[in-house]
Amino acid sequence: MGEVKFAVRRAGPGDGDVLGAIHAAAWEAAYAPFFTPGFAAAGISSRLTRWHARLAAQDSTILLAEGDGRPMAMSVFRPSSTTPGLAEILSFYSHPDSWGTGVAAALMTGTLEHLRADGVTRTHLWTLRDTPRSRRFYTKAGFTESGATRPYDFGDGNPLAQVEYERGC
Repeated sequence: MGEVKFAVRRAGPGDGDVLGAIHAAAWEAAYAPFFTPGFAAAGISSRLTRWHARLAAQDSTILLAEGDGRPMAMSVFRPSSTTPGLAEILSFYSHPDSWGTGVAAALMTGTLEHLRADGVTRTHLWTLRDTPRSRRFYTKAGFTESGATRPYDFGDGNPLAQVEYERGC
């Protein structure tokens, strides 16, 4: 069996359903256990449908990574709203079926290349403190913890701790 080659491209107007499927599946696998079943189900449902509006808003760059012609991972980034001069990766998800394939690493490489091409020299992101898989991935991708933490409320009134990671582009 040959090695899968990944292609990274900018998401287009017709990619809303694909982005939703990736985001909902990844969010369900990684985040749903932190919430009550009803809140988790509503969160999964909203993630399936929100991407058409996000694409139409054009307020951030959205990339898709594909392997064997199948969309498998997504990233969303724009200039940081909290730290001038930095970009912020707002969303970075791969479908659980693709975990361990290398698609996330290919997408991160593409994301950083895109940021460099736009003249960005540093980027940051926030991830849940209690998601070891994502934290290992970001560390392996060259990010380091900045030391900043914050509570983040997904809307259920029970904030979860997030940690910030940074790296040069």
